[in-house]
Amino acid sequence: MITQNNYSENTVESEKQNSPSKTLNPELIKQPPVIVTQPESMTAFNPDDFILSCEASGSPPPSYRWEKDGTQFGKLEDPLIQILNSTNQPDVLNSYQGQYRCYASNELGTAVSNLVTVITEKTPTLPKGKRESHQKEEGEHAVLHCNPPASSKPPTIYWMDKRLMHITQSDRVITGLDGNLYFANVISKDSRDDYICHAQYMEARTILPKDPIRLTVNPTNSLMKNRKPHLHKPSGSQSSYVALKNRSIILECIPWGLPTPTVEWRLKGSNRVITQANVQKYGRWLEFDNISESDDGEYECIASNAFGEVKHTYTLTVEAAPTWTKEPKSLLYARGETVKLDCQAEGIPTPVVTWTMNGHSELNDPGLTLQGGALILTNVQYSDTAVYQCEAVNKHGRILANAYVYVIELPPQILTEDYKIYRVVEGKRGHLECSSFGSPRPTIELDENLEPAQANARMYQLTDGALQITNASREDSGRYTCSVHNSNQSISAQLDVLNRTTIVSPPKDIRAIRGQPATLTCSARIDERLAKADLIHWRKNGDNIEESPIDDKYTITEDGSLIITDISSSDTGSYTCEVITDLDVEKATGSLTVVDKPGPPSDVMLSGKTDRSITLSWTPANENNSPVFEYIIEMLEERHSDILTWEVVKRVGADVTQVEVRLRPYGKYHFQVFAVNEIGKSEPSKYTEILETPPAAPDHYPKHVKSLPADPDTLVISWEEMDLRDYNGPDFKYRVFWRQSGDKGHHWQDSVVDGPPFVVKGAGTFTPFEIKVQAVNKIGQGPDSSPKIGHSGEDFPLDAPSDVSVEVNGTAVVVRWSPVRLESVRGHLQGYKIHLKGPRKLRGHRRPDVNIESESEENEVKTVHGNRNKEVMRGLQFFSEYSLKVTAFNNKGESPHSKTHDFSTPEGVPGPPVFLDFESPSETELVLHWRAPEKPNGHLTGYQIQYIVEEGASEIKIEDIKDPTATFFHLKNLNPDSQYHFYLRGRTIAGYGEQITQRGATLLDGVPPSNVSMVSGMTYLNLSWVPNERHRNTLFNFHYLMKSGEEGWTISDDVNTSQRFYQIQGLKTGTQYRLRILLNNNTSWEDEAKTKLFAVGTGFATEGWFIGLISAIVLLLLVLLILCFIKRGKGGKYSVKGKEEHQVDSEARPMKDETFGEYRSVSDNEEKRSGSQPSLCVESKMGSDDSLAGYADSVDIQYNEDGSFIGQYSGHRGGPAHGGQGSSGPTSPINPTMPPSSISFNNSVTGILDQVI
Repeated sequence: MITQNNYSENTVESEKQNSPSKTLNPELIKQPPVIVTQPESMTAFNPDDFILSCEASGSPPPSYRWEKDGTQFGKLEDPLIQILNSTNQPDVLNSYQGQYRCYASNELGTAVSNLVTVITEKTPTLPKGKRESHQKEEGEHAVLHCNPPASSKPPTIYWMDKRLMHITQSDRVITGLDGNLYFANVISKDSRDDYICHAQYMEARTILPKDPIRLTVNPTNSLMKNRKPHLHKPSGSQSSYVALKNRSIILECIPWGLPTPTVEWRLKGSNRVITQANVQKYGRWLEFDNISESDDGEYECIASNAFGEVKHTYTLTVEAAPTWTKEPKSLLYARGETVKLDCQAEGIPTPVVTWTMNGHSELNDPGLTLQGGALILTNVQYSDTAVYQCEAVNKHGRILANAYVYVIELPPQILTEDYKIYRVVEGKRGHLECSSFGSPRPTIELDENLEPAQANARMYQLTDGALQITNASREDSGRYTCSVHNSNQSISAQLDVLNRTTIVSPPKDIRAIRGQPATLTCSARIDERLAKADLIHWRKNGDNIEESPIDDKYTITEDGSLIITDISSSDTGSYTCEVITDLDVEKATGSLTVVDKPGPPSDVMLSGKTDRSITLSWTPANENNSPVFEYIIEMLEERHSDILTWEVVKRVGADVTQVEVRLRPYGKYHFQVFAVNEIGKSEPSKYTEILETPPAAPDHYPKHVKSLPADPDTLVISWEEMDLRDYNGPDFKYRVFWRQSGDKGHHWQDSVVDGPPFVVKGAGTFTPFEIKVQAVNKIGQGPDSSPKIGHSGEDFPLDAPSDVSVEVNGTAVVVRWSPVRLESVRGHLQGYKIHLKGPRKLRGHRRPDVNIESESEENEVKTVHGNRNKEVMRGLQFFSEYSLKVTAFNNKGESPHSKTHDFSTPEGVPGPPVFLDFESPSETELVLHWRAPEKPNGHLTGYQIQYIVEEGASEIKIEDIKDPTATFFHLKNLNPDSQYHFYLRGRTIAGYGEQITQRGATLLDGVPPSNVSMVSGMTYLNLSWVPNERHRNTLFNFHYLMKSGEEGWTISDDVNTSQRFYQIQGLKTGTQYRLRILLNNNTSWEDEAKTKLFAVGTGFATEGWFIGLISAIVLLLLVLLILCFIKRGKGGKYSVKGKEEHQVDSEARPMKDETFGEYRSVSDNEEKRSGSQPSLCVESKMGSDDSLAGYADSVDIQYNEDGSFIGQYSGHRGGPAHGGQGSSGPTSPINPTMPPSSISFNNSVTGILDQVI
């Protein structure tokens, strides 16, 4: 019996270490024989192939004997049968054919093997035969026979050519199950003389190539090329097949016809798709891989093309060879027990079950009873020990099972390992072993103080003592005990119930386009106590998928997803994700359908030809898993196309495979067909042979016949040229007809021309004519058309429009006039043109910078189409003068101008002022500066200023300015802490104009910097700072003092806050200094700094060559400067004109008159020489400024006229900043942030060299 209680796994491990061994030594017990290696049926083609083996276990070891066809065969004690030394006995193999059975015996009984069949054959050979040759016409069907030698092991057939290349197969050409090569219809390229059938016998290890077969396909002139479908295989309308369960079978349907028929499989009497079988071989095979009883039924093959269909019905009957449903089991029994050996088998037809003992058919013991296939032995004794055989037989086979009954007495023992740990997942079946041994059979029971496990309805004990738990749950986890009744034999076991594995993201049914990757997802939730590595596996159609090390066709990601790259149609199928753990297996299946644009239609044929039409038919395309919804028929016309292009002539539905196409006469045509599905358009079919149509007279007349504008007395007739394809025949021309309109007495005049236009002279001025054009060719004339009215050439209109008047409304004006007489137009009146001249500004207030002579007039022409007498002109300017004239016009030109009409526009509001700037005299004042509007649009009467504080809620303040000439205004009492928005607009008698807006604030009083950065040199200090925002520039000084106190405070030159940089020079190396900024006895900044020590290094600046180079450069510059001032000292030595030509910007370099000294006249030669050889002084000055100033970081070096240094260095190469250096004048208050200024500092050439060194 079995009991249950809970305990920890650690306790199990500790108890397992002290548990005694409870195994039984099997060598002490005799064992009846048991067959462990069964002989197998075989086909032998040579003596070396014949080997039958039989192996059995038992104690003592069993002996063997063989029976062949029911009689003793071979030697006793031989478990192996084989043919030896048969070299000289060629027919010895045939004597071994028959049915064999092996018997293994020891003192406890005899075990019997399965009955096996041995077939012996000679190795297949091909007899010498006559070479086959076939002749067919295009479109006929054909069969090339293979007829391989017969064998119990049918060969695999391959059709190849003489180069061993496989014959290409398709729905038109295919190999049947019988090995023959079937053609649904033949085409010219099928002609060849090397169709070779190769039969491969795998078991015989032989390939037999037949003689080549010749097939000749002759062209045909038959108009009846198309043929309705018939069947090559099978014959008749119905056939029957018997299939064995769990085996495979192929139903074959091979049609012929033209176009090539398509094949559809379905259950008879139903349109339901067949899902339990696979369609193979281009639809010609229906293959059942694993037949089941549900496949029993009737199936139908339907072969069809555009000219008919044929059907065949297959009756499939499923039967089955015998299989065990309950097999007898070998067991040990004690004397006096009743034994029941249960033997149940099933099959179709139902198998017959028989019993034998030790291989003998007689069962005469009265203690034996047969009951429904079971053998019952009552009150067994030691003499009943034997091996019993149960055999089930029907017409499809036989099966045999051995079971021994061993009557013995042995003490009870439990053979199962103690303290064993079992694991099972929720919902699955748990099995806790408790194998016992003994005779009589031990009774398994539970301890008295423990609860019986069998009390749980989901737990029951098996006959072998094991505990079976159905639908395990977490509550079943714990400790279980198995014990033997009336003994101290017991074991314990631990059961752990784990979480069931679940697939949370199963693969889905997806569709993917060929060539693209596809991903099938599979993620699972697995108990953390189970191993996680390689748990997810994938199968395609039941076959395992392995990641390939060669390519990346299949990739299984870390999350279990399957990625398939570059998918093709062969990847279509069912994909199963398997999550395999040690305890359970979960599966989920999805599918991948590979879709692609369809294949091209095939077998495009022409039939039913007439002069104006042709019937086009084709075989439907391979849909590639995406239904075709449309076929596109394209046509190429060669004769009349300059550029050969295909054009679409028809689009039809997927159910149409034949259409009639209309043709034009005198054409050369090719046709091709496309199939279209949701993925796209297929490749085109093969285009048809050229098709020509006979010529005919034109079917149409030219369109859009009309007269064109021309000179007077000339009629120009034009028309739209006809399409080349409408010529319908050779020598195409146009016949032009014309006659004067309104006079039916005039006969038609005509002329034949190649194309438009056609010109008729002497036709008068704007005279109406009836005109028409006809198409003609060599075959005849096209249809006549209705005449059109055209006119001869027009002339200029005679009359000018009269009674011109205007009505002014602001900047728009309404112009009116009286229409001209139609007879004066001398053509088609196209309309009127208004010629507007202006604007001219009226005298009044204008900007002082605009001269009245510069005000230009513009000419504008506005066209009014049709016979109208009024038009509105918009967009004029206020306060301006205009004049206008009106003309009538036709296709020839304009009439004389009407009388000039002058008018003026009223005043309007002015435009915005040109600009608005600010000046801040103090922290509470702003002066606004502006310029008058570009477009005053009248007399300015003044301005209005509005301003408001930017932050917070405050009211707008307004200042009215009465003076229209004012250009500035002074505002006082402003808040220095606020930003303002200012609005300025002008005013005329029409009102206030558009305003200009600007943001601004006052400037604050300047203060010296309070945050200065320092960089030390050996003899100098570089000081830099950032000027304060919205503060004026101010002057200050740096005070510096050696910390040793050897000297007093030294005060620098005046420094402007806008400089941002200053250098203190002449300091001692390695010395500590105190620095401060002192203004009005207030210190705004103070700090200390130490100059650097002189370092003797190996840098190039301390090398002798570098010092020499610098000295030479300085000396050269001094010489050049001296020469320059000598030259300047001789003022009359060069031309004033030459001097002026070589001066740089006079504003940047102002020169006093006395700088030039006295001038004297110079000769032309001197003038030219001065012009061609500019003054050395000018060049030297420019060169010294550019070189030294750049070298010293924007420092200008000035000289006296004698060439000596002035000693002061100004800070701005391009002139001082706004307000001047050192000035406290304001910067612009529009943007109070101070712009960076040029660096300015006092130093000397020695200081510059100090920096370099």
